[in-house]
Amino acid sequence: MGTLLRIGWINLRRDRVGQALTFLLPIIFFSIFASVFGGQGESRTPSIGVAVVDEDGSDLSRRMIAGLQKEAGLRVRTTADDEPSAASAPLDRNGADRLVRSGTVPVAVLIPAGLGNAFGQKGFGGGPALTVLADPSDPIAPNMISGLLQKVTMTAAPDLMMEGGIKQFETYAGTLTREQRAAVDAWLPRLKPGNGGAATTMGIPVNVVDVMRSESRRGSLVSFYAAGVGVMFLLFSMVGAAGGVLLEEVESGTLERLLCTNLGMPGILLGKWVFMVTVGVAQLTVMFLWGDLVFGLPLFSHLPGFFLMTIVTAGAGAALALVLATLAKSRAQLSGFSTILILTMSALGGSMFPRFLMTETMQKVGLLTFNAWALDGYLKVFWRDAPLWQLWPQVAVLLGLTAVFLAGARLFVRRWEAA
Repeated sequence: MGTLLRIGWINLRRDRVGQALTFLLPIIFFSIFASVFGGQGESRTPSIGVAVVDEDGSDLSRRMIAGLQKEAGLRVRTTADDEPSAASAPLDRNGADRLVRSGTVPVAVLIPAGLGNAFGQKGFGGGPALTVLADPSDPIAPNMISGLLQKVTMTAAPDLMMEGGIKQFETYAGTLTREQRAAVDAWLPRLKPGNGGAATTMGIPVNVVDVMRSESRRGSLVSFYAAGVGVMFLLFSMVGAAGGVLLEEVESGTLERLLCTNLGMPGILLGKWVFMVTVGVAQLTVMFLWGDLVFGLPLFSHLPGFFLMTIVTAGAGAALALVLATLAKSRAQLSGFSTILILTMSALGGSMFPRFLMTETMQKVGLLTFNAWALDGYLKVFWRDAPLWQLWPQVAVLLGLTAVFLAGARLFVRRWEAA
């Protein structure tokens, strides 16, 4: 028994991939999931971008915006320019709507004209409601913003609310006496922000508007899950195909005979890559066709964008598989290492759960994976109905990764040419 245990330990010590699968991969996944779900409600939660349109221009609206800007969980934008400056024009209703529809921010807040005047006359609930323009692909942001609007309004203007309440009281119960007015005037300064004023307990009306009209887009959101699952399994199938077409040919001597032809190693790699891209496109097409037939995914109304994203995604996946295959010394090594890499990229890139749940740091790290770029492209096509030219960032990154991976594969495959 002791000998068997010693042999097992020696084998594990020599197997670097086995060590990684046993110890490293669980730690990576634990860290990712703990960072996403273990920090809910803490300062590590991701900040939310919000556009604010001030149509009121009152003291109340300025206080509300200042309160939102102080919230650590928000990134507030009030100008039409991406980089605000002294010459930047204030954001208007149409501009805010475009920002939400394009996915630049998940929500926008419209402070309507007349809110400050009505607030000063009647307090909460006596004027027009705030409007929150929301993209329901991020279900957390609208609820969070609605709650924070209540908070900042309560804490930013308790003095204005009291003034409005007194005016309303005088309208229905009669004018205050001189002594009562003096007492009120003595308390009002203490209610202003920064003077120890307490929060009020009343609410302000907020209307949440779905700018994407998701009632007719439920099938479009299915594309996100189809893309997430499809890209992850595309990588696994590409790695399996690369191991089959390269490593097995090396072991059997087939690759050596191919090198004796006029094709050469560049032609061999290109042929393998084209074949794998074709298989990858077919795989993703079958996935989305199933989504169309069973779950109502609107595939046929988005064919140009779908095929563009599918071709570049399959191309990048096939190129990554080739570079991994040329690095590996055996199929077992390729299988173990690629499993670690693919599962990690899928978790960080959004294939397992939406990236908006991650912290800002993790979202930026996720952009190092082409899973994130592929999913963003599919979301643009099916959810935002983006024209083809708006896919250029995702297409450019995926094409760039394809070129880098193919160049790496050509570099690493020279060991077989030399042999």
